Amino acid sequence: MRIALGVTGGVAAYKAAELVRRLQQDRLDIQVVMTRSAQEFIAPLTFAALTGQKVITSMFGGGGEAANVESAIEHIAVAQRIDLLLVAPATADVLAKMAHGVSDDFLTTLYLATRAPVIVAPAMNVNMWEHAATQQNLATLRERGVRVVEPDEGYLACGMTGAGRLAGTETIAQAVCQVLGIRRDLAAETILVTAGPTCEDVDPVRFLTNRSSGKMGYAVADAAARRGARVILVSGPVSLDPPDAVEFLSVRNAEEMHRTVLARAGEASVIVKAAAVADYRPVAPRNRKIKRQGGPLTLELEPTPDILADVAREKGSRILVGFAAETDQVAQNAREKLERKGVDIVVANDVTAEGAGFDVDTNIITIFHRHARQVELPKLSKFDAANRILDEVLRVRQGRSSTP
Repeated sequence: MRIALGVTGGVAAYKAAELVRRLQQDRLDIQVVMTRSAQEFIAPLTFAALTGQKVITSMFGGGGEAANVESAIEHIAVAQRIDLLLVAPATADVLAKMAHGVSDDFLTTLYLATRAPVIVAPAMNVNMWEHAATQQNLATLRERGVRVVEPDEGYLACGMTGAGRLAGTETIAQAVCQVLGIRRDLAAETILVTAGPTCEDVDPVRFLTNRSSGKMGYAVADAAARRGARVILVSGPVSLDPPDAVEFLSVRNAEEMHRTVLARAGEASVIVKAAAVADYRPVAPRNRKIKRQGGPLTLELEPTPDILADVAREKGSRILVGFAAETDQVAQNAREKLERKGVDIVVANDVTAEGAGFDVDTNIITIFHRHARQVELPKLSKFDAANRILDEVLRVRQGRSSTP
């Protein structure tokens, strides 16, 4: 998600750098907008280095850039692409401009132009904070839906003591997450996710595999990391980049995935087996390419290790989630897998249904619990489906916690 961070001219401007780092932990893309006064307290280069983006410092170009049509309407472009505008620190001057609709710089013009939610975190001298004008301006902004993160009390840079100190970084970040619907409800969990296909070699040229793209498993890993979990992603060969903030382990075949998962399972409180692991492999892979012959070719296959069943035998208090990609009798097969494997949840889908098969960005899933709970979901993006799966994991966790 994208947010604009407005930095205004007060001593607390330096704290905005720390705020950027904290918000990046929630996987937010941050566009910093600085007022002219803010640049007296902290350099734009600091924010450019932290965000990897140009810092907007003036209405028409700036920083050596010539004004042009693009720079003249940049405030509209930013206003349309952000999901939230955060002003931190917000001075009394900027609050007054926002309350009265004054748009004499990029930040105040952006405020008028955006339809995204707005949060302000004021910081100023205690007398300025308590002044009737400031309080009236804040009341006006609240009436318009602006969320105000109240300042802390304490020793201020001016030498006085009282309200006016910028709220703590964590407090502001929590407000941002609440407004954007970002949750940190998995912070206590370590989640091991498997994803992608496995490749079972026939000879140095050929291998047996399946159509899994890994998108569902990667979406689960991404969603879990965004919700605060420590994530270990074990992946077969795919063309996807691993999500940020996850520990990534690459494997090729079922044996490697089996060995890696069992080696790391002890660290996990939740295991999500989204990988499409080959059920069979050649008994004796050739060390040279098999040449074409005139007649048929027979390959002898043997079962691969049953990773889900082996993990379930040592499950303990872990929550175990399995997947069932089916072509018929989806509910029956999912229920049978739930009982046979001894898992807590099975996520099933009909891969023949449009928008629910392999290598697409959507899925249509039904989540089966032990004790008969069943959740049927409409077609969702794989990221949204991943979050619904994680919601059900939390339901299992909460049910265990409430059981005497």
